[in-house]
Amino acid sequence: MSQSETNIHPYSVEVIPPKEEGGAYNWAIRKHDKLAQRSDRSYPTAEKARAAGMTTVEKLLSGSDR
Repeated sequence: MSQSETNIHPYSVEVIPPKEEGGAYNWAIRKHDKLAQRSDRSYPTAEKARAAGMTTVEKLLSGSDR
């Protein structure tokens, strides 16, 4: 687990796998285990989905809206 992932409390990033083979990944952000936000686009790999989710969490933590 990377340093950035350990300091995102109370948030967590969940990567949502594709429903069918060859599909796209999405992410969901949870705050205290409750859904806070979902991705509005799809990503070709789990790594890209996780990175985009982490970027959004960092924005939430910094108080930046966009």
